[in-house]
Amino acid sequence: MIPSEFDEIRPYTPEELPQIFEELIADPEFQAVISYVYKDIPFELLAEKMRSCKSNLDFQVKMVFPFLKYLLEKLSNGLTMSIENKENLAKSLCISNHRDIIMDSAFLCVVFIQNVDNTVEIAIGDNLLIRPWIKKLVRVNRSFIVQRSASIREMLASSKRLSSYMHHAITEREQPIWLAQREGRAKDSNDRTQEGLIKMLSMYSSGDIIDALKVLNIAPTTISYEFDPCDYLKAKEFQQKRDNPEHKKSPQDDLINMKAGMFGYKGGIHYHIADCINDEIDAIDRSLGKNEKTAAVARIIDRHIHKNYKFWPINYYFYELLTGDTRFADKYTTEEKAKLDAYLQGQIEKVDLPNRDDAFCRTKILEMYANPVINYLKATEE
Repeated sequence: MIPSEFDEIRPYTPEELPQIFEELIADPEFQAVISYVYKDIPFELLAEKMRSCKSNLDFQVKMVFPFLKYLLEKLSNGLTMSIENKENLAKSLCISNHRDIIMDSAFLCVVFIQNVDNTVEIAIGDNLLIRPWIKKLVRVNRSFIVQRSASIREMLASSKRLSSYMHHAITEREQPIWLAQREGRAKDSNDRTQEGLIKMLSMYSSGDIIDALKVLNIAPTTISYEFDPCDYLKAKEFQQKRDNPEHKKSPQDDLINMKAGMFGYKGGIHYHIADCINDEIDAIDRSLGKNEKTAAVARIIDRHIHKNYKFWPINYYFYELLTGDTRFADKYTTEEKAKLDAYLQGQIEKVDLPNRDDAFCRTKILEMYANPVINYLKATEE
């Protein structure tokens, strides 16, 4: 049983699914989207398949995973994974870098189902729930809601409830969770854990932050994509914010990013799930203040994420183009360089701004692929 205090943010329970399925099936927008995703299957058959699902995991296995399998076969070179400790995986809090709005957590669910016969619950910001059917669908798909649109007055209570929910899921239901290390994607791939997020995780407890965090079994998780289908969209947003500091993405922009991330080519995909960092957290000096402890935990998570990246020729070559450092020149061929030069120019040309700054966009795209290499070098030299 999940306490009623979490009803507003938790995933739907199996008992609630039949009613939610009927509401989704009757929604014209949902009909259009699922018919687009499964082009060759009549909607009536898809509706019957939904109705046959008895649990959230059943829905994922029957409805979501076939689509993910299609994406992996058609739009990638496959998904590889490294897991340092499978025994701890079933009740861990995977905190990862964040590249893609939807696919980061989706592919992590594939990793989990293949290793522990379960999937993660997914933290998702309410700013992305821009249609009623989207909010329903993500809660069917084992997502819980991060209420970012709450007022400042409501934020403290909202954060404490979120912290308490994750503590309940992990300790009472042994339900693994995925959480991005920061609000929103690190568009320049300079992955850093927000210290405010670490504080939020401990809010369920009035005790020492170190003890509160150890209970959650944090497993730093590194997500690596060979190609980011949204790289040109991120470069566009960088220029828009440079030219207008008040610029903010619209809901339509989010939909464009979701579609590009889902249906764009990613090349190689790799997930590395580190072992639980409880021993490292426990070694933090308890005489430090809360802010210092929080910063220390964030550094531990960052170090694991950074040292476990997987790299491809594009990372090494764009690192050279950005920095002039040729130490990785043996990681790519002359032919690969030519292809990557063409890729870079092609992505720049996709930035549809009337005043496009090609040099600026070029630098931003180079940073997206080079920053993981820079962070890896720093993490492994420490």
